[in-house]
Amino acid sequence: MDREFPELLKQLHSIEIDYNDGEGIDFEPFDSFYSKSETTEWIKAWTGNNEVDGNDYLIFGQDGSGGYAAFWCVKDNCDLLQQPIVFFGSEGELGIIAQTFYDYLWLFARGVGPYEATVYPDESGIENQLFLDFAEERAPLIGRKSATHNFIYN
Repeated sequence: MDREFPELLKQLHSIEIDYNDGEGIDFEPFDSFYSKSETTEWIKAWTGNNEVDGNDYLIFGQDGSGGYAAFWCVKDNCDLLQQPIVFFGSEGELGIIAQTFYDYLWLFARGVGPYEATVYPDESGIENQLFLDFAEERAPLIGRKSATHNFIYN
C-alpha cells in the first residue's frame, strides 16, 4: 500500500480549522500518515487484540480527545482517495464517516468533523466558506447532502 500523503489531503489540511469554542470542527490534521508500526501499536491497544495489525488503515488526523480519522484501505486496486474514511473515537466510538475522500470534503464544508459525523450523523455544523469552496471545486458532483447520509442510504 502506498503511504504517500495525497496532495489533495495536504491542501485540505492547509485550511485552518476553527474549533470556535466547541461550536466549530474538533479536528487536528496531520502532515503525514502514522507509520505502520505506530498504527499497529495503536490498533492493538484500541481493540485489545494483540493479533491485529494496522495495515488497512492510514491515520491522518485526530480530534481533541485523541480519536483518529483514517483511510480504510479495503477496496482492491483502488485509488486511495476512493477508499472509505473511518473514525475511531477515544471512548470506543466507531463509524464509517465517508465513502470516499470527496464525500469527506463535504463533511467539513457542512461544519462537521469526524467525531460529529460518527456520533451525530444527521446534524450539520456551521458551514465554513473556505471548506465549502474547496469541496465545490474538487467534488462538485457530491453536493451539499450529508455524505454520511449518502453512504448509508445509497
